[in-house]
Amino acid sequence: MNKSAQRFNQIADNFLNSEVHKASPSIDQLKTLLGEVHDKAICDVACGSGHLGLALAPHSLTSVDPSESMLANVEKLAATKGKSVKTVCAYAEELPFDSEQFDIVVTRLAAHHFTDIALAIKEMKRVTKKGGTIAIIDLEGYEDKQVDQFNHELELLHDETHIKSYSYQEWLDLFTHEDLTVVEGFSDLSEKPGGISIKRWCEIASSGWEAEREIRAKLEQAPAHFLKTMGIEKREDDFYIPVRTAMFLLTK
Repeated sequence: MNKSAQRFNQIADNFLNSEVHKASPSIDQLKTLLGEVHDKAICDVACGSGHLGLALAPHSLTSVDPSESMLANVEKLAATKGKSVKTVCAYAEELPFDSEQFDIVVTRLAAHHFTDIALAIKEMKRVTKKGGTIAIIDLEGYEDKQVDQFNHELELLHDETHIKSYSYQEWLDLFTHEDLTVVEGFSDLSEKPGGISIKRWCEIASSGWEAEREIRAKLEQAPAHFLKTMGIEKREDDFYIPVRTAMFLLTK
């Protein structure tokens, strides 16, 4: 079990109850883009507490995550919704399924933790049926290298197992390498319109007081154009971040 999986085993309940993970405009938008999926086999990769997969699938849902505690929460959440789900403990880079097994493969707010993003995309493509769909929603980096580095420093303080927020172009390059067709692509989305406070952001990730304090100090000292570019606002006694993401709908 890698460091990220160990960490999420310990804080799984935070994500089950997180307002950022339970619902967002991107989930609603993806449901609209996918349309009717009643007879489709869906795989939710690095599913966390399962909010995305359970929002999409009326049945035939397979949820995959390396954290056993996360998978236990997927089963609890499924039960509250009257749905059944098959849970599988595995990494995105090594999916234990036959090739071309699923009609739709999705992942949300997880890819920035993948140790080998190219291999994870290759695996998601492999298990998707020919003509099937892959949907990815994840943190989006910045083309401006200085802003991107600043964002990376904040993300590492927020969660030390964060690896990288990929820019929109970097995502496109990864898809081109795997010969995946981009049907829809969206940049600069917000998983939490109006923003989430640094206090709550750090509570969800159990960042700790020292990290939370350092994040605020960095934001206080940051150039104004950094905060404007990142959509971060200071209101009352805290900063609010939008949880910026990109979303892609791909076909194999």
